[in-house]
Amino acid sequence: MGLKKKFAAAALGLLLILSGCSTGTDATVYGGSFTFTSPGGKREFVYPPGERQTVGDFTGTSLLDENTTIKLSDFAGRVVVINFWGSWCAGCRAEAADLNVAAELTADDNVQFLGINIKDSRSAGADFVASKQVTFPSIFDPTMRTLLSMQGLPTTGIPITVILDKSHQVANIFLRNVSAQEVDVAATALAAENSSTASSSATR
Repeated sequence: MGLKKKFAAAALGLLLILSGCSTGTDATVYGGSFTFTSPGGKREFVYPPGERQTVGDFTGTSLLDENTTIKLSDFAGRVVVINFWGSWCAGCRAEAADLNVAAELTADDNVQFLGINIKDSRSAGADFVASKQVTFPSIFDPTMRTLLSMQGLPTTGIPITVILDKSHQVANIFLRNVSAQEVDVAATALAAENSSTASSSATR
């Protein structure tokens, strides 16, 4: 084999290796300053406006439609309730009905619910959505890029629910199952905030 052919073969091999590192459906994250620190093993966190940090603008394909892209920035100016879940997760199955109720309760309050389906297959995730009659969209993110971008959040245990204010700064984190009532209370309080005040008072 000539030298040029050897270089071409090596380049092709490298390209195949790099392309194998991604499923082609992974979420992508841009920017953001949020870093999570968990003091004393707490499982619930509330951040006042002056202590909130912004998450990166992430984008990924819809769990139910590979041809549809969902971006966090699609929901600009809205409170966003992000729920990290998997079809294999017992806690996720337990809280699904509560999330549906909370989404219904806050439907008129400028609140958007968004699931992030992690460490899962698309078919298993879709079956979960159908069986639990989930009423809000989910991004398919099997390699957890979205979760990993929120530095410090645990990657070994879900469900995790993160609630963003209207400026998409982290206001609440639940490292456990959530109830409809507590999500409703947190989300509606954030929806009532003045978004410009919350944004300008953030430290980072």
